[in-house]
Amino acid sequence: MSLLSVENLVVRHGLLQAVRGVSFSAERGETLALVGANGAGKTTLLRAIAGAHQPAAGQVRFDGADLTDVPSHKRVGMGIALVPEGRKLFVQMTVEENLLLGRTAGRPGDWSVDRVLEMFPNLKARRRAKTGHLSGGEQQATAIGRALMSNPDLLLLDEVSLGLSPLIVDRVYASLQTLITSGTTIILVEQDLNRALSVSDRVICMLEGRVSLEGPSKSMSRDDVTKAYFGLHKAGAGSVSA
Repeated sequence: MSLLSVENLVVRHGLLQAVRGVSFSAERGETLALVGANGAGKTTLLRAIAGAHQPAAGQVRFDGADLTDVPSHKRVGMGIALVPEGRKLFVQMTVEENLLLGRTAGRPGDWSVDRVLEMFPNLKARRRAKTGHLSGGEQQATAIGRALMSNPDLLLLDEVSLGLSPLIVDRVYASLQTLITSGTTIILVEQDLNRALSVSDRVICMLEGRVSLEGPSKSMSRDDVTKAYFGLHKAGAGSVSA
């Protein structure tokens, strides 16, 4: 049984249908890259999985449980953690205080402040600094660390590299590599196609709220994904067109 199953999901922003009948699954330990142009529905899809946006139709199942009526804070307690676009840190609180907020879910597990600091060593000297005074890379590391402190089975990462320099992105991904290979299930929204293809097991490309391409990352070329990005892809082996 898949850890996550999304079935015919429809999500609206008022009259705008941002996600249109999307279906996919994520297996335990899999890293899935979600790509697409701005406005394709990627962030809305992640928020719907996390419970931050109520779907208009369809179903999300996690570890066999129907999440339709489960609020977002209870989904965290079930093992789903979202690192939102823009990080959404409490900027008047320190790095350590932000990290400890992740413990409020009460899930057992191995993640601690010290373990997060080992994963992101650039935060060690900033442990007691207010997050509003951090660099973009330090803020992103803190946001990821806060999510990990809830000991998730499914980690949703929205736009990890947004607004960061290439050097800082390299550092963040170097720290994430241990997590990617550790067996944690990850759904990653990433604008950098090369990066998305290199770290993921499978890639899903969205176009105007629908899945335009899906398949193993190893069998996808940048050209395949770019065509799906702009609606030029024709369905073939290992892909789904909607």
